[in-house]
Amino acid sequence: MLSLRSNSAALDATNALSNASRAQSQAATRLGTGYRVNHASDDAAGLQIATRLATQASGTQVAMRNIQNGISLMQAADGIAEGMVTAFSRMNDLAVQAADGSTTLADRTALQEEFKTLAQHVWDQLSIKYNGERLFIGSYNDEYGKFVTPFALQIGADSSEAMMVDVYNHIDTSSGFGWGSAELETVLTENASATIETTRDAINAWAAVRSSIGAISNRLEHAYANATNLLTNTRAARGRIMDTDYAGEMAEQTTQQMLMQSSSAMLKQTHSLAQLTLSLVAS
Repeated sequence: MLSLRSNSAALDATNALSNASRAQSQAATRLGTGYRVNHASDDAAGLQIATRLATQASGTQVAMRNIQNGISLMQAADGIAEGMVTAFSRMNDLAVQAADGSTTLADRTALQEEFKTLAQHVWDQLSIKYNGERLFIGSYNDEYGKFVTPFALQIGADSSEAMMVDVYNHIDTSSGFGWGSAELETVLTENASATIETTRDAINAWAAVRSSIGAISNRLEHAYANATNLLTNTRAARGRIMDTDYAGEMAEQTTQQMLMQSSSAMLKQTHSLAQLTLSLVAS
């Protein structure tokens, strides 16, 4: 039907041109930003999932730094524990020498002085700080006989992914810290035999501490490897939702540009229908 008021062909061509223009504009935006989802309306469900994945990825990155800090902490603690084993080993040697009947009082007195120096070194080692905090001596707990309480390392993005660290449960007054200042003055000159056992217990205790530190360090290394793998997969999953597929979007943009050109051409042709209608009236 020929009509001056309603030109169905022109309306259809205009609608097609409008749709193609919107699709072409969306493709251009995606190509320009690199994101498939630039507005919530682009993919509401996908945006929600991608937001959760982004939060998890960010938290995992922080947790990975925590793990590295924890590894450094364990390395510092192991260095101190190694020094303690070395010191107590020498103190044990002095006690063995002092306990021998061929050692004179003058000899034991000289050995005693070195023993006292090493004992002070032990306490100095315990006072070493890491990042402003003491690694071993905190507030001494009389009930449990421990120098520090367990603490948690946050090794994941979730609150449940915390690793409790307690490497000091082997350290108590039997680990060579039961000597008072007065007793320390005569520990070799009068109690050399008993000191052999005390220093040996201390060596075993600190060896156990080093073993615990090593186990924790290994676990942290595995946790870091797992976090790295999780971060990679989380980023990849988010990318599949959010990132632009450039090959697909370029093809889409080209298609929509061609449809725009075609719709524009058809819209021009529909104007000739109005001219035809007027020509009928004029005739």
